[in-house]
Amino acid sequence: MAFKVAIIGRPNVGKSTLFNRLVGRRIALVDDTPGVTRDRRLHAARLQDLRFDVIDTAGLEDAAAPTLEGRMRAQTETAIDEADVVVFMIDARAGVAPDDRTFAEVVRRRGKPVVLVANKTDVRAAEAGVLEAWSLGLGEPVAISAEHGHGMAELRDAIAAAAPQAGEEDEEPREGATGEGEDIDPDAEPPAYDTTRPVRIAVVGRPNAGKSTLINTLIGEERLLTGPEAGITRDSIAVEWSWRGRAVRLFDTAGMRRKARVQEKLEKLSVGETLRAVRFAEVVIVVLDATMPFDKQDLQIADLVIREGRAPVIVFNKWDLIEDRERMLAELREKTERLLPQVRGLKAVPISAETGRGLDRMMEAALATHEVWNRRVPTGPLNRWLAAATAQHPPPAVAGRRLKVKYMTQVKTRPPGFVLSCSRPEAMPQSYVRYLVNGLRESFDIFGVPIRVTLRTSENPYAGRAKKR
Repeated sequence: MAFKVAIIGRPNVGKSTLFNRLVGRRIALVDDTPGVTRDRRLHAARLQDLRFDVIDTAGLEDAAAPTLEGRMRAQTETAIDEADVVVFMIDARAGVAPDDRTFAEVVRRRGKPVVLVANKTDVRAAEAGVLEAWSLGLGEPVAISAEHGHGMAELRDAIAAAAPQAGEEDEEPREGATGEGEDIDPDAEPPAYDTTRPVRIAVVGRPNAGKSTLINTLIGEERLLTGPEAGITRDSIAVEWSWRGRAVRLFDTAGMRRKARVQEKLEKLSVGETLRAVRFAEVVIVVLDATMPFDKQDLQIADLVIREGRAPVIVFNKWDLIEDRERMLAELREKTERLLPQVRGLKAVPISAETGRGLDRMMEAALATHEVWNRRVPTGPLNRWLAAATAQHPPPAVAGRRLKVKYMTQVKTRPPGFVLSCSRPEAMPQSYVRYLVNGLRESFDIFGVPIRVTLRTSENPYAGRAKKR
């Protein structure tokens, strides 16, 4: 079993930079602004031959508990309690600050093995800061440069010495979902839906819609930082969970404002992380505020999820604040069908993240949509349906010549993707393609997910040959 290493220290000492280097990917936001990281993030890491789980944390600040900084500190203290080894990081350029001494005492009282790290030692002026670090009483400081990778061998030895159970672990499997779908063999028998396969679910929406509160209520603990302030979440945080025996990986994301309002570099990075989470998710729960639903930005977020080919589920949060719920629910579902016509049958569920009402129905809808998203239609029934559909409503004539539809086959799942062979793909009206897509939904129960249809024509073996006289 892998041991856990928590990286802690004051804001802007380089914790997330070291986290990214240990993970091997730039998954934590890094910026010169202090206090970028707010939630704690857990990920599999590798340092030479060592395999362990590393926890990135918010910068430690001396603040009252009700404040945002106080809540961030509580998250960091939870990470210390969970860890087997604590990496206490200081900025060697700045030297030892008074807060470093305060928090070194906090770590010492926890009784966990501590590795003292002096970061940013890539300049000569940092030598004095490394020597000053001895005064913290946490042992010999390890001089590193997380940005340039200096001192990693010494850090490996220090962590291995602090964690006697250190050993090699298997590498974490690569996240495999992309917006391109999953290729299938059209001639093979469609397999049954695998109910044991883990599901990746991303939660997205505007700022302050209740995304982090929703995940905290689902898993039953204060795992993510929440509060009345808008835009608390910045990184996309993955949380492992299980619902009715089904393994689920939940992704909390930063709120997405209108593009014109996103000016700061840090917010642009946060939105980029949200987009990445959407692309690697399978099901995306779009959280709308029921007290002011279907803002233009809500529709743009939902449209983005659909264009990426993810399995979308709409939830109306803060349902406990609605008075005439029956009338409002009918109105919201009518708006869902009217404003998001590109995905007919989109599941919409009212919930209250604060009280937990409707969360089971939300998860049932998410897994049902995931099953449809993985659906495969055999080629035989598909072409029998196509023959009946084209007989009932033949393709139109374009420039005096009737278009011919030959056959259809499914070539992808996740989302369902079909290839339609016809005589002149460039002349096929989109209205007729929509007719076929709607027929596919009704005949094979493919509601609530995007359907992609690609038009192709068979090659003419005589094309390009001049007529011989």
